[in-house]
Parts: sequence; C-alpha cells; structure tokens
Amino acid sequence: MNFFERQDEVRKASTRLVWLFIAAVVAVVVVVDLAVFVFFRLDTKPTNQLVGTLVLASVGMLLVIGGTSLVRTMMLRRQGGGAVARSVGGLPVPQDTADPALRRLRNVVEEISIASGTPVPELYVLPHEAGINAFAAGWSPANAAVAVTQGALDRLNRDELQGVIAHEFSHVVNGDMRLNMKLIGVLAGLVGLAVVGRVLLGTGGRGGSNKGGAAPFILFGLVLMIVGFIGVFAGRIIKAAVSRQREYLADASAVQFTRQSAGLAGALKKIGGLPTGSRLRAGKTDDVSHMLFGEGGKRRSWLATHPPLPERIRQLDPTFDPNELDRLGRRWAEQPPSGMHEDAALGLAPAPASPPAAPPVGHVPAAHASAVAGTVGTMGGLAPAGGQDTVQGAGGPGAGHAAGPGAAPGAGQPAQDQGAGVLSRIPEAFLHRAHSPDAAVPLVFGLLLSTHPEVRGRQYHLIASRWGGPLADAAWQDGGALTQLDPALRLPLAEVAFPALRQRPPQAVDALRDTVGALAAADGRTSVFEYCFAALLGRELHEAVHQQPPWGRRRSTLASAQQSVAILLAVLAAVGNPDPAAGERAFRAGMERVAPGSALPFAPPPQGPQVLDQVWPALDGLSGRDTQVLVEAVVTVIADNGVLTVGESELLRTVCSMLHCPMPPLPVTLASGHHG
Repeated sequence: MNFFERQDEVRKASTRLVWLFIAAVVAVVVVVDLAVFVFFRLDTKPTNQLVGTLVLASVGMLLVIGGTSLVRTMMLRRQGGGAVARSVGGLPVPQDTADPALRRLRNVVEEISIASGTPVPELYVLPHEAGINAFAAGWSPANAAVAVTQGALDRLNRDELQGVIAHEFSHVVNGDMRLNMKLIGVLAGLVGLAVVGRVLLGTGGRGGSNKGGAAPFILFGLVLMIVGFIGVFAGRIIKAAVSRQREYLADASAVQFTRQSAGLAGALKKIGGLPTGSRLRAGKTDDVSHMLFGEGGKRRSWLATHPPLPERIRQLDPTFDPNELDRLGRRWAEQPPSGMHEDAALGLAPAPASPPAAPPVGHVPAAHASAVAGTVGTMGGLAPAGGQDTVQGAGGPGAGHAAGPGAAPGAGQPAQDQGAGVLSRIPEAFLHRAHSPDAAVPLVFGLLLSTHPEVRGRQYHLIASRWGGPLADAAWQDGGALTQLDPALRLPLAEVAFPALRQRPPQAVDALRDTVGALAAADGRTSVFEYCFAALLGRELHEAVHQQPPWGRRRSTLASAQQSVAILLAVLAAVGNPDPAAGERAFRAGMERVAPGSALPFAPPPQGPQVLDQVWPALDGLSGRDTQVLVEAVVTVIADNGVLTVGESELLRTVCSMLHCPMPPLPVTLASGHHG
C-alpha cells in the first residue's frame, strides 16, 4: 500500500470512526432511556412525566458526550502535538542542545524531515521513562511533535533510533496522527459520561436525611457510570483494532524511509530482551497507548494496541527465532546495551567517555550506508549534490520522454540513494544558527539577500527599518557567508530553521512573514527560490497555528482542477527548459499523464512561479489517487529532458509540501557540467 492509497484508507477509517462513535452514542442513550423507563415502572411517579424525562435524559447524554468530545478535540487542535507530549511528562528538546544524545536525536529527525519533505516537528524527551518507546502527535505535520523516552535515547544506537523515528514519521506523513487525535477526542466523551455518573453518585451519597430524594441521583449516577465505562471499554477495543493494523503498515513504511530493516528490527529486539521493554509508567498510557511505538503496558490481546512483538520482528527479519529474545535478555541482564557505545563500536560516532561495548548482535556496520543518515533519497533525494546545479538521467536528455509512463516511478514510494547527505554538507556554523530562535531570523534574511549591490543595499535598509540595525548587520554578514553555500542546500537550510522561527511570538511571526515577502520583491521579480521559501514558510507557520492550510479544506477532482494542473506543469516545464520547444514537449508529456488528449495550450505565465498561489486550493483538495496521478505528472515533466535543476528540485519540494504528500523519487542521476 503506497502513501496515496494509505491516505484514502485513513479517510475511510475516519468516516468509520464517526459512524462507530454515533453508534456508541445511540447505544448509550438507548440504555440510559431504558434505565429511566424501568425506574418509572418500579416507582410510583406519574407516567405522564415519562416522555419528558426520556427527552431530558437523552438530550443530557448527547450534551455530555458530544460536548466533552468537542471540547477535547478543539483543545487538541489548538494546542497541537506538543500539548500531548507535555501531558505525559515530555520536556522539549532545546533547538541548540549540546547534549550528544539529544543532538543525535535532532539530527536523525532533521534528516528524515528533509528526505520526506515534511516540516521538522517539535521534539520532546520523556526523561523518567526507562522503557524504549516513542510517539508522534499533532493535528497536522506543521504542528506535530515527536516524543522519545530516555530509555530509547540510552539503549538504541543510531540505526535503531532512525528506525523508530522513521516509524513515527510514517504516522505523521500518512495521516495516522490526525486519526489518533480524533480517537482521543472520541474517548474523552465516553469518559466524561462516567465522570458525570461519579459526580451524581457523590451528590446522592451526601443527601443527608433526604435519602428518598437522593435515590434517583444514586441510581441514575450508577447507570451513567456503568454505561460510560462500558462505552470506554468498547472504544478501547475499537482503538486497539485500528492501531494494530496501522502498526504493520508503519513498520513497512519505516523500512521504506531508511531502506534497511536491521535498525527497526534491532530496536524491537531490545524491547523484547530488556526487562523494561516499552512500558511507560502506570496511569500515563491510556490517552497515547494507540500512538506509541511499542505497547505501553501489559494488556490482554483484545485490548493490545500493537501486534505481538515476535510477529513484528519476523515481518522485518524472516530468520528471526523468538528464543533469541531470551538469549539477549540473559546477556543484557549483566550489561544493558548502550546506544552511544554501539555507535562508537560501529564507527558512527566518537567514542564516549567509558569503554565502548561490542557491536550489537547481527548488526553490520555497512548497513548504515543505506540508512537515512547522510542521504536525502528516501522519499526523494532530489536536492543535487556535489555542488552541481543539475542532475542528469542515465539515458541523457529526452530519456524520460522516450521512456513514456515508465519514466515516472510510482510516486510516494522510496527512492534508492540519489545523492550525498544534505545535513552533512551544510556547514556546522549555519546549522547552529538555524537552531537558535534569535540567530535563525538574520540567517533566513541572509538567504534572501541579493548579489546585486543596489538591491542588496535596499534590502539592508528594509531589514534595519523593521528589525533594527544590529539584526540587519547580522543578516548582511550571514548573507555574505551564504554566497558560498551550494544553491541546492539553501531551501533545506531554511527548513531546518523553521522550527526555531515557530517559537517566536505571534506578532514576530507575522512581521517575519511580511519581511520575507518584502525582501523577495525588492528587485521587482521573484525567483524560484524566493517563491518556494516564502510559500513554505507561510504555509507552515499558518498550519502550525490554525491546523489547516491558508486556503482551508475543499474537495476537487482532476477534471475540475485541470486548468490549475496545466498552470503548475507549465511553470515546471518553463523552469527546467529554457528552450520553449523542449518546455512544450515536457508539458505535453505531463498533461498526457493527467488528461490524455488534452488540448490545453502550453502557456508559461509571465509572472513566473508566483502564479502558483492560485492553484494550491484546488490541487490540495484532490483525492489520494488523483494526487498520485498529479505527482507522477510532475515527475514526468521534470524528468523529460533527463536533467534536474536546482529550481526544479525546489519547486518539487514545494509542490509536495503544498499537496501534503512525501517527496517522490526521480529517474535521474548526478551529472556534471550542467547548470540551470
């Protein structure tokens, strides 16, 4: 099942969840009404009051359940994934942390974010949890948070940590995370019913001498408690069933992200072999049990939110023998594994202070070469490497066109390694500034400074008038240093800085967006990089606050959005093909994927990429299948001449971000001597 099929499945699961919730509410109301009816039959109350009491009870139940669910859901939407992480004891990981384990975690998360074209999430650590676990929470990728236990940081080596983080990113990218948040809201309504019942019981118990008047409260409260707890139990069974199915898919997606299964399998083996396993402390797992990487506590099979551990491992390693967990358990009882020591033994990190342990059982250092670290090819390693501005297909110019449909592999599936790592090629000084909420502002302004002296001077005065002279001086200095940066690394560096920018106050965020727009327009034209930078920053900051894109949510089809598709493909074809004839050929190849025989003309808009602001509302509303076809068409246009320019790479990253889908692979390889 690829990303787009998974998206449709998540939408269907959300619809089923709504109907199951409605059915549960109806069942609760019916049971409560039956209790009221029995009470009237056993009591001496006039039967003419029965109908009114039933209506009152039904409306009350609907208000309690629906109101509690709505309030809880709205709180989750507004607060984002960070609130969920904090609710279970999570502490934010500082952007500029110097702790080696936390820096390793942040590097892994940023690598996978860049590879998948997904916003870098907030990071949290659960410092008092010795079990190996993690979860992702949030209403959208822009306000997502990833939390990792201290046990995972201590026990997992880099490959294993990558596998766990890739598993969580699968939940972010594939839409599971939003469904998880809805499940929390739904169960909150049923729990609220039981809470009201407990309150009524307490009220009746304190009735003093008026025991007869308290009896209805006690009876009604008891009924509400029983029905509420039954509803919660049924909800947990539903939650567990949904979660178990998605865990297998997330494991498979993690392998696609990292292009190797040893890391994820190793993490699961450590969960099975260590006495702490993946358990979290009692009382903290109910809300997030279906979000966790591993089972958060001991549960019976029908309430287990995860498949049996041996089955998950066997899916990744067919040669796995369950007895291996016992052998590992005996070995680790004497000396628990240390992830940082294993990294040193594998040559993946400097040796820590104490002597390193032996490499983990069955772990091959060479496997790391195909992991996410040091690559951007997992969900689309599209940024050219080696200082080149273009990437050329093995078949040469026109190869993509000649290959026809086969030129664009299934969008959303992982690519093989298509270049050197992005983060490893960005100077450490720039990454350090990108992680600082204060230094990130002049850094991103510096990325937008023109090389033309007159325009650059106007931009300096613009920054100084809005942000002050010292910040303008810092931006000027950063801009000078950034001229030496490979153009292919500019947008990834900006994306690394986005989380630090999100931490600023709302007024500062609005001022930042306005300044970015003004800097981009300072020379009277907007380059591809300037447009992509401003579009990505604006969408991410808006979604982080409002949990939806600036244009809202709507439904559309390829047929109704054909004009928007033509505009997008025309812009892409013009950016990648200075020759109009070559551009039209690429445009036609792409349109043939979307609308065979289309007569829409190749008409590159004179305003350049800025016109794309008009197309996002329609294109973001496509179904999963239609989005897949569109992304395949985009890949076809880019690959038509066998050359990938930096501008095309930046546009592709922006297109996928706006359509809320992962980066696809391209059938091109690194070439030299081409600039575009």
